[in-house]
Amino acid sequence: MSAGVIAKPAVARRSGALRGEVRIPGDKSMSHRALMLGGLAAGQTRIGGLLEGEDVFNTARAMQALGATVRKEDGSWIVHGVGNGALLAPEAPLDFANAGSGCHLIMGLVGVYDFATTFVGDAALSRRPMDCVLDPLRQMGVQVASAEGGRLPVTLRGPKTANPVSYRLPIASAEVKSAVLLAGLNAPGITTLIEPVPTGDHTERMLQAFGANLTVDVGAEGERIIRLEGQGRLTGQDIDIPGDPSSAAFPLVAALLVPGSDITLLNVLMNPTRAGLIVTLQEMGGKIDVLNARIQGGEDVADLRVRSSALKGITVPEDRAPSMIDEYQVLAVAAAFAEGHTVMRGLEELRMKESDRLAAVLSGLKLNGVDCDEGPASLVVHGRPGGKGLGNAAGAAVATRLDHRVAMSSLVMGLASEHPVTVDDATMIATSFPGFMELMAGLGATIE
Repeated sequence: MSAGVIAKPAVARRSGALRGEVRIPGDKSMSHRALMLGGLAAGQTRIGGLLEGEDVFNTARAMQALGATVRKEDGSWIVHGVGNGALLAPEAPLDFANAGSGCHLIMGLVGVYDFATTFVGDAALSRRPMDCVLDPLRQMGVQVASAEGGRLPVTLRGPKTANPVSYRLPIASAEVKSAVLLAGLNAPGITTLIEPVPTGDHTERMLQAFGANLTVDVGAEGERIIRLEGQGRLTGQDIDIPGDPSSAAFPLVAALLVPGSDITLLNVLMNPTRAGLIVTLQEMGGKIDVLNARIQGGEDVADLRVRSSALKGITVPEDRAPSMIDEYQVLAVAAAFAEGHTVMRGLEELRMKESDRLAAVLSGLKLNGVDCDEGPASLVVHGRPGGKGLGNAAGAAVATRLDHRVAMSSLVMGLASEHPVTVDDATMIATSFPGFMELMAGLGATIE
């Protein structure tokens, strides 16, 4: 939580049926990237559907500090870029507050420039090691000064000329991949990124849309090989951002769990690299109908009708983790109400999010009566259909640890539990899902 912000607890209680049709705020991953590439491209970029949350606004402010202009006009956001290779040295540290994604990506974007850039954040972000991004930047010739353990504050100074690298991702991470590709924009020659397990491909798609010379091939062992030619020209674009599937996950799971519910989520991004949660919940018996599937701005988009369902526990394929890494917390909540046990593996990246999300979800589940077990990179949840005994009758609050997904997942749990679920703070939800409380209340959820 940023200095001066007062914590605001929230309580979710067993709810009546959720009903209605709602539009989910714009995808956060695409919003970050649209602002960055728009700020780097020559000419004007017009962005419709931008997520107007604090994380994205921090990225917008950072791009302004690097020379771009950003303004809102007639419901869209207009970005005038500086041209690839022409970012300006910021006059002050770039403050990302709690925005880990924006911080990682802009480290890649500006770190290779021949000037110093300092990155700072709030208490939660300052606890996160940044070496996953700093290590490949070092290979490109970037000088790094950081707090102990590769933590913020971090100061990067690029070389006179950055080295294009061939980098194999040690773990599946769309953020690390994207940071390396964005750094490659200002390096001569070809930057190669080898991805053993596919992750979200918004960066590749958007780079191509802005005119970058980027190719994707499949290697002999099935790995994705991404090659980017540096120092090319990027040209401003018109972009329409669909609803964020990670945000859609919360009302979606709530509707599956609350008896009698029937809701429709409009205009949701259905990129195959982001659809793992929906596939998993359908395998568990969730009634999720994909309606009006279409291509919009080069991305798969659809409306989702979701009805209350009797879920059954499954073993989630480990190789599915990259396509739903931000949704495991709310999946764990769904699993708490499923018949049998649900096994989730391949969760290493959850240790490096806004909080140690694996530890955070285990703590919150146990506080509210869920039988679950944690491994170094795994979680097993033993379900209790109907939510009998779940929640916390004494009102003990889940420690959200400044993590928006901890807060929202816990509140979803309370809507179907026998007893209420309380979180110690809900203010940070606005970083990724502004209007979450109002949207849920409009569907009939009991959150106060």
